[in-house]
Amino acid sequence: MADLPISRFPVPKLEDLPPDVRERILAVQQKSGFIPNTFIVLAHRPDEFRAFFGYYDALMLKESGLSKAEREMIVVATSAVNSCEYCVVAHSAILRIYTKDPLIGDQIAINYRKAPLTPRQRAMLDFAVKVAAESHKVEQSDFDVLRLQGFGDEDIWDIGAVAALFALSNRMANLTGMRPNREFYGLGRG
Repeated sequence: MADLPISRFPVPKLEDLPPDVRERILAVQQKSGFIPNTFIVLAHRPDEFRAFFGYYDALMLKESGLSKAEREMIVVATSAVNSCEYCVVAHSAILRIYTKDPLIGDQIAINYRKAPLTPRQRAMLDFAVKVAAESHKVEQSDFDVLRLQGFGDEDIWDIGAVAALFALSNRMANLTGMRPNREFYGLGRG
């Protein structure tokens, strides 16, 4: 696995990147101890890197009616539906860290319907998966189910937006042949 390229496209060298992109990548490396491949692969096109991570930050890091763990559940479930190895592996690791549960990421990735979720979480993932895989079938009754679980309009927007952003991310990871970093596999398991 270590010998395989992390992308089908050219992977830039850190020193060749614009300063703001390089600083963002180095900050992530400082925090996590490694550079997640998605950062260096997407840096192939700096303007698109900035746009993607700007939206990611606005959606995933803000205060919300969804916890950070719930947002990661959405990423894992929808990435599994979209067969995105990179996002399933990376975001399962983040989910394990947020929940302090070494199993939940794998359970959601394999079949979220069998994972030990609350009814609220199950409704959230049912909706997110529908947005990711069959958004043309979303209808008012889907919103009604979420409202019965206590989600408001802003929460429903966030569920759909996370699913939609990661539908893009999944497709880019699959397009580029992005490989998960080895470090992700062990995070949150001990």
